[in-house]
Amino acid sequence: MKTTLPRVKEIVHDWIEIDAAGQTLGRVAVLAASRLRGKHKPLFTPHMDTGDFVIVTNARDIRLTGNKKAQTLWQRHSLYPGGLRETPYGELLEKNPRKLVELAIRRMLPKNRLGRRLFTKLKVYAEANHPHEAQKPKKVEVK
Repeated sequence: MKTTLPRVKEIVHDWIEIDAAGQTLGRVAVLAASRLRGKHKPLFTPHMDTGDFVIVTNARDIRLTGNKKAQTLWQRHSLYPGGLRETPYGELLEKNPRKLVELAIRRMLPKNRLGRRLFTKLKVYAEANHPHEAQKPKKVEVK
């Protein structure tokens, strides 16, 4: 049996929209990452960009389960001594909900050139409206 590789002309990049209102952060991130990657398509190839464009709306209304708002921390370092900065997820959700959703999805993508390219196809908005109506995105429900 031969393995077939899709040609670039054969790959169709659709637009999908995920409404994150009332949904758990992890479930939204898993759905978005797998759609960005293209794992739902029969043409999926691990080293190629076969995925869709993903629009996540209502990031402000996303839900964190358990005690994650207080206990889970977003850490970054300035590369100077004593430069570790920590922000609880609850504070990040209030200040910049887009960043929280983007972080969760980015960490589920490959850590290489392909992952960086896939991440550019992700659009996250804190509110319900977005400027991509012309692309006619299909609504996808989180299970």
